Amino acid sequence: MSYWIIILMQFSILAYALIGGVFLAFSDFIMRSLAKTSGIGGIEAMQSINIEVFRWIFMTLFLGMAAVSVVVLGYGMVTLGSPGAPMIALAGLIYLVGCFGVTVVFNVPMNEALAKMKLSSDEVQEYWTGTYLPSWTFWNSVRTIACVSASVLLLVTLTSIK
Repeated sequence: MSYWIIILMQFSILAYALIGGVFLAFSDFIMRSLAKTSGIGGIEAMQSINIEVFRWIFMTLFLGMAAVSVVVLGYGMVTLGSPGAPMIALAGLIYLVGCFGVTVVFNVPMNEALAKMKLSSDEVQEYWTGTYLPSWTFWNSVRTIACVSASVLLLVTLTSIK
């Protein structure tokens, strides 16, 4: 394995873990805290979070790791006969599908639906408690598991290759 691939894998381990940590915080306590606020406080806070998440630090890392994961997956597939290559490919695939894909297919549409709702409407509270909180948190937990799994797969692979 080349020096640059090892550096890329080390960076990916850290980045996957950082992104997974953000998602873990939401699944573990942020969403529960927002659910416990009175009235529309949690909804308003989440609408604000969904705007602020587009700041360059998180989005660069999140989107950048989708591109890096394509490289990781590609490297694993091209070197499939090498030690650890299947786990490397799997790590890239897990991030692409379980984190990036889940975000695009599930979490973002729910965020967009919530953003369009007026805080004063009756439907927003029903959507928030009946759909958004349970579904968004479930899919966010899937993203957390995907990021942690991708990180662990690369970590185990790099520590086991001689």
